[in-house]
Amino acid sequence: MTLDYDDLLNSIMASLDRTKQVEVTEIPNIDLYMDQLLTFMEESLRRSARHPGVDKILTKTMINNYAKNDLLPPPIKKKYSKDHIILLMFIYYYKNILSFSDIQTLFEPLYKRFGDDYATINLKDIYTTIYDEQDEIVATLKKDIERKFKVAQESFPNAEGDDKRELQTFNFISLLSYDVFMKMLLIENILDHVEEERHKNDPQRESKKRKK
Repeated sequence: MTLDYDDLLNSIMASLDRTKQVEVTEIPNIDLYMDQLLTFMEESLRRSARHPGVDKILTKTMINNYAKNDLLPPPIKKKYSKDHIILLMFIYYYKNILSFSDIQTLFEPLYKRFGDDYATINLKDIYTTIYDEQDEIVATLKKDIERKFKVAQESFPNAEGDDKRELQTFNFISLLSYDVFMKMLLIENILDHVEEERHKNDPQRESKKRKK
């Protein structure tokens, strides 16, 4: 038995199609209390959860932890603005691959614009620019997944039955994992360079980095 190309690959592609970023126009224009914020995030991002309906997208404790680690500005009169939600969207995507200190480094141009709707480029503009790239990113990702899947499907030709299926599955996951690992190293290298350049330009700069 080999990997079931139709069932597994089609399932993967379908999951990618379901996992869509939230459009900026879908983010409420009114400020939200904590419970309203949690409901919005749950309804908007549950499709990207590993176990929808079971896994918590966001909790009050998580939000308080982000604020404690200087990732998220405090609410205004216990309410969270559209800019708060945009930052939380970005945190949701980055928190599983970057440390809090790396997110702080990455977010610096966002913090400068927080709450400034009249900036030449505000947070909504930044979010929209990234959102507009998602279809192309997913299309490129699908092609890469198909290529890796084909490589895995053709591997271990001398193996048989369930042993062959397990080895091919291991190979497929390893190819995907190595790709993620190399991209994480690249991101960390870029962020280290960014932090070094900022410190060089401002020797008195105090690091905001904290341990995760």
